[in-house]
Amino acid sequence: MKESNETVIIEGVHNYSSEKYYVEPADIIKNKLEDFKDMKLGFMIHWGLYSQLGIIASWGLVDAEKKWSRAYNEYGDRPNWHEDGAKIREEYFALKKSFNPIRFNPEEWAELAANNCFKYLIFTTKHHDGFCMWDTKQTDFKITDAECPFSQNEQADVVKHVFDAFRKKGLAIGAYFSKPDWHNDDFWEQDYNGETTRMPTYDVKEKPAKWQSFTEYTHNQFVELIENYGKIDILWLDGGQVCKKQGLDIKLEEIIPKLREVNPELIVADRTAGGEYENYITPEMTIPEKVISVPWESCLTLGKNFHYIYDDDYKSPNELIEMLMEIVCKGGNLALNVSPQPDGRMPKNAIKVLNEFGAWLQKYGEAIFKTRPCAPYKVDNIFFTQTVTSIYATAKNFNGNFIPCVQKVSKIELLNNGLELDFEQNPQGIIIKTSIFVDELYSVFKLHKAKA
Repeated sequence: MKESNETVIIEGVHNYSSEKYYVEPADIIKNKLEDFKDMKLGFMIHWGLYSQLGIIASWGLVDAEKKWSRAYNEYGDRPNWHEDGAKIREEYFALKKSFNPIRFNPEEWAELAANNCFKYLIFTTKHHDGFCMWDTKQTDFKITDAECPFSQNEQADVVKHVFDAFRKKGLAIGAYFSKPDWHNDDFWEQDYNGETTRMPTYDVKEKPAKWQSFTEYTHNQFVELIENYGKIDILWLDGGQVCKKQGLDIKLEEIIPKLREVNPELIVADRTAGGEYENYITPEMTIPEKVISVPWESCLTLGKNFHYIYDDDYKSPNELIEMLMEIVCKGGNLALNVSPQPDGRMPKNAIKVLNEFGAWLQKYGEAIFKTRPCAPYKVDNIFFTQTVTSIYATAKNFNGNFIPCVQKVSKIELLNNGLELDFEQNPQGIIIKTSIFVDELYSVFKLHKAKA
């Protein structure tokens, strides 16, 4: 998918903004973004009503998207949807009355993430379906409503318990929030009988009071999250169709400064909108082809998609390593989505993959975390990153003796076994003179920069 300044969403997947539309934020946010760039690895969680059925998150509600969102999934099955979209929405919204994840244990989630070197969380407080995973006072369509059986659980305010658990483990906190809300009557009118799209069911120019009501609803929910749920580091805004250039202005310029009175360091990722509140760019289900000079984060998935799928196929640890290296050498972060089961547990096979991925990061994380891109960035299967004092060359299936690094170095270590290597350097790069054998897929070389 190519970069664009347009709000393009294809089968639920967003395009991403061109860096030329990036607006430098205030110094306090720029400094916080340097911390963000240090972290590299985010633990993303999509979890909500859709998890019960193992279906695509929210998009099955949209009539105009039915060809893909209500189709057979990768495993040849699908919900037994009605042909009538109104009936589908009625049954879907009724899932509130059966959502009861009695094995929800946020401390186990947080421990899994922390033990495997994840540095920040992005959790779905509300997806496009409008179902709120916190005790909002703006709607009854929430997990703490009396009609939801989980409301009787002591951990019913899921957002609170997730944020608290991850914060205690030292992870930064990101609140995913959908700007569109397909349950809210001020976005999708309840008496509307036409085809639903991802847009409002009415012309906001013809009903400005209704759109103002929706804007106030959204602002009130922002305030609840930022004021009542501890320090939130990132407000991650999804649903790029809700933006000024689409004529759907929710007046972020009025609310974000108020939120920053509570938390002056709040990073906002207003996806695909451009401008002063898209503090970093978010490619989705893709990795950019080249280095991006502004802060960015690819949101990718451990399984097939962002939603929970029964009997999902997960990427291997080596696939995750290569994804992460591809992103980091180009200056980005990886937000890796992991979807819990309907009962609240993380899938056993997902845990196994993450533990193996984490074991590699525990050994070689210095080549990842707190690094920046280093020319030539990637040559064949060698990925380059750097700190102030070192260059890291992470090579897949390294079986030669040449590293194409022209920056002067004084010492080379092979991190796989701690061996210091003899080498010579010429204008084309580094020739390693020590015979090496690495019984791993990746060889990780630490090149100490020569002092000027």
